[in-house]
Amino acid sequence: MVFSKTFPRTAKDSSYPTWEEVYLTEDEEKDVEEKCKREHFVILDECLRDAKAVAIKNAINTEENVTQLAIALFEKRASHSIFWKENKAKEKFDRMFKH
Repeated sequence: MVFSKTFPRTAKDSSYPTWEEVYLTEDEEKDVEEKCKREHFVILDECLRDAKAVAIKNAINTEENVTQLAIALFEKRASHSIFWKENKAKEKFDRMFKH
């Protein structure tokens, strides 16, 4: 299923926006998903290192504590696939309807 997002486009002759739906191609969507996955691996690795440092500093250095800290950090830092797709759609919208 192809990802789509609707954006408001202002019209000169109206105070109401025209809503334009932007669709990502299958290739664009796959590309964004792959970039998102790669970024998530980097973020998770950073979170694991940070969690270990926090656990050691606070003398709670057990595997379970490090894992819980890393998950909490990852959930805070990680972007979701939809966010990346929406950004890609916004870029495409801006290119299509540049004023």
